[in-house]
Amino acid sequence: MMKKYDIIIIGGGNAGFGVSTVAHDANKKIAFIEERDFGGTCPNRGCTPKKVLVAAANSLHEIEMARVHEIEVGNVKLNWAKLIQREKNMIGFIPNAMEGVAKRRGDVYFGSAKFVGPNSVEVDGEILFADDIVIATGSKTRPLSIPGSELTITSDDVLSQEYQPEEVIFIGGGVIAMEFGHIYARAGTKVTILEAMPQLLPRIDHGAVAAILQESERIGITIKTGVSVTEIKKNEDKLSVVYKHEGEKLTLSANQVVNGAGRIANVDTLDLEAANIAHDQIAIKTDSFLRSTTNPSIWVCGDCLVTSPQLSPIATYEGKVVGNNIVYGPTQTPDYEIIPTSVYTIPAVSSVGLTEKDAVEDGLDVKINTHDMTDWFSSKSYAETVAWAKVIVEAKSDRILGAHLVGHKGEELIHLFSFAIRHGITATQMKEEMFAYPTFSSDIKNLL
Repeated sequence: MMKKYDIIIIGGGNAGFGVSTVAHDANKKIAFIEERDFGGTCPNRGCTPKKVLVAAANSLHEIEMARVHEIEVGNVKLNWAKLIQREKNMIGFIPNAMEGVAKRRGDVYFGSAKFVGPNSVEVDGEILFADDIVIATGSKTRPLSIPGSELTITSDDVLSQEYQPEEVIFIGGGVIAMEFGHIYARAGTKVTILEAMPQLLPRIDHGAVAAILQESERIGITIKTGVSVTEIKKNEDKLSVVYKHEGEKLTLSANQVVNGAGRIANVDTLDLEAANIAHDQIAIKTDSFLRSTTNPSIWVCGDCLVTSPQLSPIATYEGKVVGNNIVYGPTQTPDYEIIPTSVYTIPAVSSVGLTEKDAVEDGLDVKINTHDMTDWFSSKSYAETVAWAKVIVEAKSDRILGAHLVGHKGEELIHLFSFAIRHGITATQMKEEMFAYPTFSSDIKNLL
């Protein structure tokens, strides 16, 4: 017997919950389908548990700097197994708590969803029908198409294994490699990052990347860009990574190799063709309202959209956009212009708005204010090993167009810049604002 709903939401992560928030308030009959655990990647296998490890690595950095404050510290060793247990204990309640929320908003089905028609889905032998179906299935690790790729582990595994490897190689120099690389390196693991592109973190401002690259090398991380990895081989108790760099064939060995090549949409098992959903093997084709271009009953949001940043707040935001478009008609289009982000290296790399490259390519008349703050009183007080900033201001209007920070509590300060950009607060107005002193925030005046 076919069960009928107003909305079927495939995926129990942030995007799906964003949809259900709006739909539940509108008294829509909702079905949730989740194949793994409610909450999705971020709280269970991503940003939330990772931050527990980042906090530990930050403590190790502060212990390293204790001597600057005339504090004598003895031998320091991280108990990796207990750290992973702490991480698991902190997030263990999330799936059941999120499942409880889902059950208060609708019916819950566990299993792998598969389309069987333009408005119908099969899950665990049951057929569900709805006027609108939301694909919010998130993302998964991008597979490596090289021999031996099955020998690699993913970020999911890093967050679960209770032993600390002596040596790690990351294939890919994006967010995963940089964040986990800093965690491992500060805990004493030898880390190498191999990146195919000429620059690490290719979407980040080049000056910010240069600043965190210097700090990464200071803590012992070896980074090679412009690399082509060709093979991974098992060699007794170690793994060997064969790669080409500057025309030379080279080999590196480590206990562990991590796939840091990024993430792709988790949609390959949905049978999109059965619902007449156009896609190009990478992304589902959507219109400006996040609706399928070939099936107006289908909506897409969150990490599986792939055309927008794969970030937890963006997933929730897109889910609410989709929810509003379903309930009230397709009138909302997402705005991605102002998105504050942070890469949680130690210290963090934080950005919002235009990069210098963006501004130049757009032909804008801008002032580029770049600062190395390591000799500033605030930085020296806290023994910052890197403190760097770039703020981009439009010359004529005095509007702030972009800000990029490394260290200096940039992961918090970036939101002040985001607020200023969104609400049209000028550089002059920010400089005239009163800040508590001495604080990192009070240094904003000197960055503009």
